[in-house]
Amino acid sequence: MAILILGLAMFLGTHAFTMARERRAAMIARIGEGPYKGLYSLLSVAGIALIAYGFGQYRAGEWINVWYPPLWTRHLALTLNILAFICLVAAYVPGRIKQALKHPMLAGVKIWALAHLVANGDLGSMLLFGAILAWAVMARISVKRRRDEVRDHAGPAVEPAGWRNDAIAVAVGLAAWFAFARWLHPWLIGVPVWPGA
Repeated sequence: MAILILGLAMFLGTHAFTMARERRAAMIARIGEGPYKGLYSLLSVAGIALIAYGFGQYRAGEWINVWYPPLWTRHLALTLNILAFICLVAAYVPGRIKQALKHPMLAGVKIWALAHLVANGDLGSMLLFGAILAWAVMARISVKRRRDEVRDHAGPAVEPAGWRNDAIAVAVGLAAWFAFARWLHPWLIGVPVWPGA
């Protein structure tokens, strides 16, 4: 569990640091934008690696059940993740979905984390997905407060390209969700989520 916590602290701490705009600007002024981005990327990747390793270690030998979610919560999580995948794709496609959500990447992360919290009743999952959900909520609030300086995640704001791009976001999101739920989740995570699998 300690490695998982360290990974979360590194990954989410690095991402939370960007919300402290004055300290971030001071660090960039001190070390330069290139080295700052390099350090940010290094800490983020190291955090993800520690999270993956730490959660794997926790699942292998430190599992602590807090409550036992009913079976229907797994189906709810699977369904909610359809929305999460569509939001993630919409973050990179200038359509009406992106315009309505403003920050679909953060919306997707929040939905994904909430879905996993609903379906998992163990302490490690609560810590992992609860921390990510809390960070995503704080990040959205931070973005709203600094609206003037924030660029869209995928580049400068552009006019929505009509319903065609929304259809693309939905189609690609559904395809990615299906591939991940059916094959990639059990292969990468070690947990089958497809009904009957």
